[in-house]
Amino acid sequence: MTKNIIMKQINLKSIYCFIATLCVLMNGCTTPEVGREECNIISNPINLNYRFQFDDPSRREAADPVIEYFKGRYYLFASKSGGYWSSENMCEWTYIPCQSIATIEEYAPAILVLDNELYYLGSGNPKIYKTSNPDMDDWEAVETKFRYPLVGSVDPAFFRDDDGRVYIYWGCSDKDPIIGVEVDPKDGFKVVGEASVLIEHHSGKYGWEVSGENNDNERDGWNEGPCIIKYNGRYYLHYAAPGTQYRVYGSGIYVSDKPLGPYTYEENSPFLLKPGGFIGGAGHGHTFQDKYGNYWHVATMRISVRHPFERRLGLFPVYISDDSCIYSHSVFTDYPFRIPQEKINFEYDDLSMNWYLLSYRKKTLASSLLPGYDTEKGNDEQVETWWSAQTGEKGEWWQVDLGETMNINALQINFADEAFNIKAPDSYFNYQYLIEYSDDANKWHILIDKSKNEKDMPHELIVLDDEVEARFLRITNSRNMNGKFSLSDFRVFGNGNGTSPEIVSDIDIMRSDDRRKIFLQWKEQANTTGYIIRWGVKRNRLNNAVMVFENQFDGRFFNRDSRYYFSIDAFNENGVTKGTEIFERL
Repeated sequence: MTKNIIMKQINLKSIYCFIATLCVLMNGCTTPEVGREECNIISNPINLNYRFQFDDPSRREAADPVIEYFKGRYYLFASKSGGYWSSENMCEWTYIPCQSIATIEEYAPAILVLDNELYYLGSGNPKIYKTSNPDMDDWEAVETKFRYPLVGSVDPAFFRDDDGRVYIYWGCSDKDPIIGVEVDPKDGFKVVGEASVLIEHHSGKYGWEVSGENNDNERDGWNEGPCIIKYNGRYYLHYAAPGTQYRVYGSGIYVSDKPLGPYTYEENSPFLLKPGGFIGGAGHGHTFQDKYGNYWHVATMRISVRHPFERRLGLFPVYISDDSCIYSHSVFTDYPFRIPQEKINFEYDDLSMNWYLLSYRKKTLASSLLPGYDTEKGNDEQVETWWSAQTGEKGEWWQVDLGETMNINALQINFADEAFNIKAPDSYFNYQYLIEYSDDANKWHILIDKSKNEKDMPHELIVLDDEVEARFLRITNSRNMNGKFSLSDFRVFGNGNGTSPEIVSDIDIMRSDDRRKIFLQWKEQANTTGYIIRWGVKRNRLNNAVMVFENQFDGRFFNRDSRYYFSIDAFNENGVTKGTEIFERL
C-alpha cells in the first residue's frame, strides 16, 4: 500500500477486540500489508487452489468435502483434487498432493479419526487407507474385508459412536435409498450384522428433493452424500438433494436414537440451502466441530457452466438449538465473515463483519471485451456469468465506478479462467495483477500489487488493514497468459454513505394447490439492493433464508404437509432492515 493512499485511521483490531491481527496468507484471506500473525476473515467460496480436471472442457472442480480436526490441524478432503488440504485455522489452507492413496481420484471421500490414525475411503471402492501423519504422503493400504452389502455403493461416510463402534453409510441415486451398516475396524472393517435402509425418496412430500433448477422437473432428484453426527444422544443423519448441478442443492436431516435407525424426517429440512446470492448450492458436505467446539458444515457449491460438475466448496456456521434441531447461517456467507478463535453461540452470532456489497451493478469499463462477456457481468452477483477481455495479454483491465467515494474494507477477486486449456496433472494457475484506486478515474494510486504472485488463488479475499476511501477501482492483468483475462465477479465490500432501506411492505404470500410451492411478492423499494426471505416451521425459528434481488420469489422446495412462517428483510450498501411482521401459511 503506497503513502498516497487516503485512509481513515481506524484500527480493525481495536474495533474487533476478539479478532487477532490479520496476515497475508495463501488462501481465504490476504491483505496488502505484511506482518500479521493470524487470519480469520473469509468468504465463500473457500479460496483454494481448485484443480483443473483431466478432460474437456478445461475447468476447475472440487466437491463432496469432508473436514476433520486431527492432531491440532484441520484436514479438508474433496473429490477430484489429486490430494487434500491442511490448516491450523480454517482460513489458510496448504495443499498436500497425494499419490500413496490409489483411489484418490474417486469421488466423495470418507474420513475417519480412529486410534490416533486417519482413515480414507473413496466412493464405490472398498479399499481403505490410513496414516498417522497426513502432512506426509505416506498413506498405507489396510487389509480390508469391507464390502458394500447392498445397492448404491457410492458416496460413503464413516461414523464412530461414543462407545467406539464404527459405521459406514452410503447412497447416491434418484431411485436407491441411503443405507448404513456397522463395521469392525479391528477386523479389516468387516461388515457386522445386516445393512439397514435409512432414507427413501419422498419428493412428493418434500419439494426440495424434486429435480430441476427450481425443483421443477417433477421427478425424484438425487438423494446422496450422507453424513452423521451425534448430539445429546440423538443421531442426525444428513443427506443432500436434488442434484449437484442446481442452485437449489441443499442438505436435509433425519433423526434417530439409534445409529441404524429407524430415522424420522426433520421438518425444518433442508437445514442448509443457498439458492441466492453470488454463488449458490450447499449440498453433499460434512458437519464437524472445530477445536473450540463450534459446529460447521462444509458443502458443495456450484458453477456448472462449462460442465455440470464445475463446483466449489463453501463453509457454513451450524448450531443445534434448544429445540434439538440443526440450523445454519448461509445467506451472507459469500460476504466476509470471521472464523472465531473461541466458543461462540452461533444461534445469536452469524459471524458477519457487517460489510456490505458496494459494487453491485455499478458502472463498469474495460480495456476490451469478448462478445457475450460484457463488462457488467463482472459485478452482477452471479458466479455463472463473467466479463472477459479479448486477450490474456498483460495490460488488459476492468474498472468499476462506485458512484461516489465510499469506505472500503475488503475485495473479493473471482477469476473466471475463460478460454483456458489447462488440464490435470499440470493444473494450477497463478494470476498476477495490480489493483488501483482513484477519486476521478484520472489519477490512480496502487492499492494491491500482486504482479509477482506465485500462488493459485481463484477466489481471493483481500481484507485491508484499514478502511480506504475510494470511488473508482481498477484491476489490471500483469502477465501474458494462454487464455483470456476474465472476472466473475470483482466484489467490493464496505459501508456506504446513506441510510438503510425502509421496512418491506405490501407482502403477499400465496401457497399453490401443490403445497410444495409458495410464491412471495412485495412492494418494490427504492434505496434497496435486495431482500432476504426468512422462513421456518416454527414462528420463533425463522432460521432458513434466501437472498434475492427482485421483489418476488418462487420457491418450490417446501414440505407438502408443513405449516410455514415468513418474514422479509431489505438490505443495501448501508445495512439490513429487519422485517417486523411474521406471516403464516398453512
